Amino acid sequence: MGSKYTKRYTEEFKRDAIALVDSSGKRVTAVARELGISSESLRGWYRKAKTDRGEGESAELTSAEREELKRLRKENREQQQTIEILKKATAFFVKENDR
Repeated sequence: MGSKYTKRYTEEFKRDAIALVDSSGKRVTAVARELGISSESLRGWYRKAKTDRGEGESAELTSAEREELKRLRKENREQQQTIEILKKATAFFVKENDR
């Protein structure tokens, strides 16, 4: 379950914090301490930003790729449901036609 603090920081704040890590040359934990935020939160934002810039691990998906994957999975699920409905309709009409 998500915490009630999940949406605590704005995108602008996150971008500024990431830029501070990049420009200051300080470690993520030091910048997080200065900003008064969790180092794990900042580390996650930083890792995601690096991936989106193409600097992350090769196996990691960018935000755009993750969104596309989500969209394609939803589309696939809807198409599977349509196929099942069509199979049932076909079976129904074949049965009715045999009478």
